[in-house]
Amino acid sequence: MKKQSVHKVKKYSAAGGVVMNEAGQVLLLERNVPREDTPTHEVRLPKGHIEEGESAEQAAMREVCEESGYCTVEILADLGESVTEFEFRGRQTRRREHYFLMRLTDPSRQPPQPKSPEAEEALFRPLWAADLAEAEALLTFESEKEFVRRAQGFA
Repeated sequence: MKKQSVHKVKKYSAAGGVVMNEAGQVLLLERNVPREDTPTHEVRLPKGHIEEGESAEQAAMREVCEESGYCTVEILADLGESVTEFEFRGRQTRRREHYFLMRLTDPSRQPPQPKSPEAEEALFRPLWAADLAEAEALLTFESEKEFVRRAQGFA
């Protein structure tokens, strides 16, 4: 009898923000990354892993700062959670995502602070969408578009 190989599903939680400025523009992040040896253009919302001992709110604010350089934000509303499943580098992954509607309280920007210069996050460049509708149209992933749609109920 042949044994089937069983691959564990990688599971983690992430938090991020739908960040708007006073003009109603929405902060997006764009980058070109290799996916299966093919250069791929992505437009994303800022988000990342929730670290041990950190709340979803703390992680979301930290990730916005680290990935975009915009560090002075406040949370206006909880946009809830969703679970996204995907395959990445040959491994099945299940990510619980929690997003918050945020307002930029100071437009000054510092250099982004990725965990390492080689990290894919270091490739992000800020891109301001004119409004939530344009942000939804520009985003690469459906799961992130859903949170922009949720934000429309609060903005």
